[in-house]
Amino acid sequence: MIYKVLYQDRPDEIPVRENTKALYVEADAEREVRHYLKDHQINIEFIQALNEDHLAYEQQSEDFKVENA
Repeated sequence: MIYKVLYQDRPDEIPVRENTKALYVEADAEREVRHYLKDHQINIEFIQALNEDHLAYEQQSEDFKVENA
């Protein structure tokens, strides 16, 4: 399954919508995504599992790149 992770670059940064970034991780569960990202110095705002339609929409973005957990 592909998960979309919304995050801020710095772990101590207050979430501001304009500074929010997204990355995509392929994993079996949200817990696996969190484990994969624990050493990244980011502030995770939200992790969302993508269904087929949402994934198809996200794939249209030129910034779409999937990481493997």
